[in-house]
Amino acid sequence: MPIDPSSLSETEIARIKRRIDRPIVLIGMMGVGKSSVGRKLALLLDLPFTDADDAIEQAAKMPIPEIFERYGEASFRDGERRVIARLMEQAQGVIATGGGAFCAPDTRALILEKGIPVWLDASVDTLLERVSRKDNRPLLRQGDPREILTRLRKEREPFYSQAPIHVRSETGPHQRTIKAILQAIDEWL
Repeated sequence: MPIDPSSLSETEIARIKRRIDRPIVLIGMMGVGKSSVGRKLALLLDLPFTDADDAIEQAAKMPIPEIFERYGEASFRDGERRVIARLMEQAQGVIATGGGAFCAPDTRALILEKGIPVWLDASVDTLLERVSRKDNRPLLRQGDPREILTRLRKEREPFYSQAPIHVRSETGPHQRTIKAILQAIDEWL
């Protein structure tokens, strides 16, 4: 991926990368861009990228909607915690977590202790526009998506706000969000 010339220089990116000593863990609501931004961030930093939801599906050998349907949310969250713990031990790179992962106390504590937690945040309108592109969100099948996203965002904000890094991810090029993430990490480290 070419570096946006109006963004950080290659020298600045290399300097920030040298300071990164643990996984960058992206947290936030579904649709905020954790996976798409995470992939591009990892590519820019020449680090591995892992989507925790993909890792959960591989471990369970079934899609997340099926895990929810068969075993319920509590069972899913337990498996999610175990997979993220494994990823945190193995990965030096960028990890995108599911929207509810950081709300679980054990998972949150692990990410806060062993990762660089970055809360990607967006308005409900932005989230709604993004999640409407796919029909793979089990929590949005339980009623009006706008109401559900508004409620979940309000419920989860106290947990997300515990992340030391907070970056807005609204509409526009991902490069802007990636630049904000790198600058925030640089300031935090």
